[in-house]
Amino acid sequence: MKRFRELLRVAPGARPRLLDEDAGRHFGWHEDAARAQTLELKARLNALQHRLIVDGRFGLLIVLQAIDGGGKDSTVHHVVSAFNPQGCTVSSFKAPSVEELRHDYLWRVHARVPGRGEISVFNRSHYEDVLIARVDALVERPVWRARYEQINAFEAMLQAADITVLKFFLHISRAEQRRRFEERLHDRHKNWKFEPDDLRKRGQWQAYRRAFQDMLARCTTRAAPWYAVPADHRWLRDLAIAQIIADTLEALPLLLPPPRFDPKRLRIR
Repeated sequence: MKRFRELLRVAPGARPRLLDEDAGRHFGWHEDAARAQTLELKARLNALQHRLIVDGRFGLLIVLQAIDGGGKDSTVHHVVSAFNPQGCTVSSFKAPSVEELRHDYLWRVHARVPGRGEISVFNRSHYEDVLIARVDALVERPVWRARYEQINAFEAMLQAADITVLKFFLHISRAEQRRRFEERLHDRHKNWKFEPDDLRKRGQWQAYRRAFQDMLARCTTRAAPWYAVPADHRWLRDLAIAQIIADTLEALPLLLPPPRFDPKRLRIR
C-alpha cells in the first residue's frame, strides 16, 4: 500500500479540483485500525521529536489550512499532542493587530517560525493573505496575486535554513461542514466554536474553493509541497497527517551528538 506522502502530495504544476466526493476517501482503511495505527504513530512522533531536539540542526514547520469547520483545532488536539510542548509551539493567526498591520504581511509569520531543533504548528497561516484577503477583497487583485511567488520565496528561504515546511490542506465536503456547524449549534459545550459570520463564509463556498485550488496549484513546490488530506473522516485525517509527519522526520539525517567525554573512563561510586 502506498504511503500517504505519495497518495496526498500535490505535484508541482497540478491543480486539484477539490471535489466533495474526494473529501470522504479512506483508501481502504477502517476506523478501528486507523485509530490504533495513529496511536502507534504518535509514540513514534514523540521519539522522533526527541531526536530532532538533541540533533539541533533541523526545524519543522507544520501548516494547517482548511475552510471553517475543516478540523484544524481537532488535528492539533489529536496529532500535535504527541509532541513535548517544551519543543513545540502552536500559533493561530487571527485578524492582524494594529502593530502587525504596520509591517509587511509576512512579518508576524516569520517571527513564529521554528528554530533549529524545534517544531512550530500554524493553525491558519500566511496563506490567509491569499484566501480571506482575496475572497473578501481586503486588498486589490494585483496585491494578492503577487503573494504566491513571495510565499514560495519565503518558504524556499526556510528550507535553505534547514527548516522543513509541511503543509496540510484539510479537505471537507459542504455536507460535512453543515453537519459540523449543526453540531456546534446544538451542543452547548461547542457553542463557543460557532460565529454567526461562519454562515456568511459558508455562502462563499465556491469562492473559497477556487481560492484554495489556486493556493494549492501556485504554492506547491518540490521543496515545500502541499498535501490535500481528505478530512470528512477525522480518523483518516489524523492517520494521514501523523504518518506524513513521521515519515518526513524519519527522512532527516538526525544524529545523537557524541559525548564530550569518554563514558568508559567514568565510574559512579
